[in-house]
Amino acid sequence: MIKLLKKLNRKAIIFCILSLIFTVFEVMFALAIPKYMTNITDIIQTYDSDLPKTLFVGLKMLLCAFGNLFFAIASTLIVSNIFNDFAAKLRSDLFKKVQSFSMVEIGFFTTTSLLTRSTNDVAQVQNFLVTCLMAVIKAPILITWAIIKMTDSQWQWSVIMAIALLVLVVALIYLLLVAEPKFKKLQMLTDNLNLNMRENISGIRVVRAYNAEHYHESKFDISNENLTNTNLFAMHAVAFFSPVLQLVISSASLAIYWIGALMINVVKLHSEKIIMFSQMMVFSQYAVQMLGSFMMFWVLSMIMPSALVSSRRILEVLETPISIKDGKILQCDSLHRGEIEFKNVSFRYPNTNVDVLSDISFSAKKGETVALIGSTGCGKTSIVNLIPRFYDVTNGKILVGGIDVREYKQDKLREMIGYVSQEAFLISGTIGENIAYGKDLNKESILNAISIAQGNEIIERSAEGIYSYVAQRGTNFSGGQKQRISIARAVYKNPEILIFDDSFSALDYMTDKKLRMELNKFFVDSTKIIVAQRIGTIMDADRIIVLDNGQIAGIGTHMDLMHNCEIYRQIAYSQLSKKELLS
Repeated sequence: MIKLLKKLNRKAIIFCILSLIFTVFEVMFALAIPKYMTNITDIIQTYDSDLPKTLFVGLKMLLCAFGNLFFAIASTLIVSNIFNDFAAKLRSDLFKKVQSFSMVEIGFFTTTSLLTRSTNDVAQVQNFLVTCLMAVIKAPILITWAIIKMTDSQWQWSVIMAIALLVLVVALIYLLLVAEPKFKKLQMLTDNLNLNMRENISGIRVVRAYNAEHYHESKFDISNENLTNTNLFAMHAVAFFSPVLQLVISSASLAIYWIGALMINVVKLHSEKIIMFSQMMVFSQYAVQMLGSFMMFWVLSMIMPSALVSSRRILEVLETPISIKDGKILQCDSLHRGEIEFKNVSFRYPNTNVDVLSDISFSAKKGETVALIGSTGCGKTSIVNLIPRFYDVTNGKILVGGIDVREYKQDKLREMIGYVSQEAFLISGTIGENIAYGKDLNKESILNAISIAQGNEIIERSAEGIYSYVAQRGTNFSGGQKQRISIARAVYKNPEILIFDDSFSALDYMTDKKLRMELNKFFVDSTKIIVAQRIGTIMDADRIIVLDNGQIAGIGTHMDLMHNCEIYRQIAYSQLSKKELLS
């Protein structure tokens, strides 16, 4: 938590100090009220009491109450503003940190956990800090000041207060020891619940197609029951403190009045009885205020365990070292622009001991089309993921423009690449916004990109054209339409390197062929890497690389591989006739 508080800027610290000053005044006015109550009691009980004097003291007491109210409101507003801004900055820092994560870190934390940490955990920390500044600072001041005010009282009353405080401190320590581990577990169970909910919603079509609603309900019920039971245990542990606090306050007040009554009976003079009674009234008021301040600690104890766990979870994200470091090179030599070369590349995914790629070496010259084909799981996607540095190689190196990709600044490297993933990803908004995707929206260029991607019918079907609405994840478009919009996004970027990771799979053969013809026509100087399962998509590639179990089984043109590579022939004959393949 202290590490997180270091993120407070100087302005926030100044306002924290101002809030502390206001809190001191708030406590000062609150503790002045019992004194005036005692004065009123003295005036009423004396034989020479008069109404004007009583009203004058009452007016002072009323002003103290208003002063207490004013400083309490001012302090609350300041604290709320400070930590609302702090929470906003924390969420922003988390978002930026996650943006810098490679797929290694994303896989380590999981998507649902990162979402929970950026929302629920930040809210927990914010609530704790607001309560802490408003309560924990106020309570010690109130307790200390009350003790000072009570020092001149009878020692018997002080013993009662010492016993009461000891009981409350022991209860608080016990509460923290019991509840803190459960609150830590609660955060993990919340992650698991969010995961089940997210899987059910994102995969709703599959769930319904397989009538798997009851299966997902049972999974959710298990997660929900675990979360509920753990939460109930934690809340039960916390709940006992409130009645203990009330019991201690009531018992202490009763003991003060009982001992006070005994002491008053011992005193013989009427004037001394009045003084003793006044002292008892003042002491009891301070005692109630002091013990009541422990209610603030009780409120804090309810949220502190989960807030401490949340702060550690946030720091885990913020302090996680980035596995893929930025280089310093901003651009490559113009003589080698667009060239890609793999030199003895091997790669394994984190936390595994098996290479998914072994000794991969090939090159793609400027303007060439290089295709990757092979059975499912042979490493095609792993190869294309290494070029934009979604992962880094385990051994060997990858050159883009004659420079190792690890020496580039990541954003400069990716500016050279137009990447279309296996899963067509669309954001909520418009077609134009999805194609421009953070760049300036130029209508003419977007229409041109749509035309190259064979997506004219997508925008012609609606009067809004490129301003047609796109639902979250593009659920109002078919698979082929989403793929063409994703391809248009890469085309709009006009990159030096185009990577298509099985991005034509949802297109019919005619659309596939026209699209590739348009790409060859408008991107003569761009290097194109195509991952495909269909032979028809890659037959005209300048070079085809056949992969088998993470190794290269053959490299060459379509005709070369038909003669020299058995694996390629098997794939080809399983899709097309001999006449189509050799024509």
